[in-house]
Amino acid sequence: MKLIYCMADVYNPGGMERVLLNKLRWLSARGGYELMLVTTDQNGRPPFYAFPPEVRMVDLGINYKADKDRNPVAKILSYFRKRRLHKKALTALLMKEKADIVVSLYPSESSFIPSIKDGSKKVLELHFNKFFRLQYHRSGLLGLADRFRTRQDERIVRRFDKFVVLTNEDAGYWGALPNLEVIPNAALVPPVKATSVAENRRVIAVGRLDYQKGFDRLLEAWALLPAALRETWRLDIFGQGEWEEMLKEKTWTLGIAASARINKPTNRIFEEYAASSFLAMSSHYEGFPMVMIEAMACGLPAVCFNFLCGPKDIITPGLNGIMVKEGDIPALADAMREIMEDPVMLQQMSLQALEISRTYSEAAVMARWEALFKALAA
Repeated sequence: MKLIYCMADVYNPGGMERVLLNKLRWLSARGGYELMLVTTDQNGRPPFYAFPPEVRMVDLGINYKADKDRNPVAKILSYFRKRRLHKKALTALLMKEKADIVVSLYPSESSFIPSIKDGSKKVLELHFNKFFRLQYHRSGLLGLADRFRTRQDERIVRRFDKFVVLTNEDAGYWGALPNLEVIPNAALVPPVKATSVAENRRVIAVGRLDYQKGFDRLLEAWALLPAALRETWRLDIFGQGEWEEMLKEKTWTLGIAASARINKPTNRIFEEYAASSFLAMSSHYEGFPMVMIEAMACGLPAVCFNFLCGPKDIITPGLNGIMVKEGDIPALADAMREIMEDPVMLQQMSLQALEISRTYSEAAVMARWEALFKALAA
């Protein structure tokens, strides 16, 4: 079976990139699949993760992200021009390759890919949630574009042979679509597990340093903790992005630089989980918090805002983690303090967190993907 995945790029150490890597590794190892990855914005940069050599990689050279800092009018005009180029290039490639199934990881080609008559079945895989465009609360022309495209999304997703979302929560927001399917991301079996969460006295956070992940909110919550706790515990944030310098500066302005650090991303993240006590997530939104199930598979409970979407599907409050009201920074600080001051609770939650590996095992999740592919191909 020939599968083609379409994605913007894979040079960043993000969750989507890691999920795609894991899927392609699994399918490559299973055999019987011809795999290809088509990008638009790779621009000659090497992948952050080492993809299997069997996966052919092609970049169309569209470079949507080159317009990021342009004014709104220029950005919108350039977007439509580049989308025409994108459609032309992708159509030529798909007509040549004749894949069985083409998977769009959203959003660049999602508006036109169902109209490409190359004989393949089209799957849309949403790694965000229905309202992700609106989470930035942009105003002016860009805000109008966000609202317009959110309404367009409701029509676009119906055109695909299958529309896959990551959580039951998000599925509820889309309604009773005949092509809708829920398949979560998988929790890999970690090479190491945390054995002394109460003794590690370390809080870990992982993700891109930008608005979505909300690490400014996490730093503000950390600053609200008693000084005595911050003297014996530390917070380590791993990631890269446009907010890096701002967040580092914030640790100094809040007076927490001695206990809160911004670290570069790492390929050895499971070892960092194993050296931690619990995960803190301060995201404004997610499609499915991959970091959460990775950390929990290592035995780390999660403390987070009740953001859209994911925590409701994953966390049983008080059992394997703590959720607080979205945006309530003092409540996030209180939740961290509660778990930091109660080593017995922390250890019990750690044992429950490990159960996530059973619910979201790679074998179970990939079996659902393979069943979907076989049904479509048939």
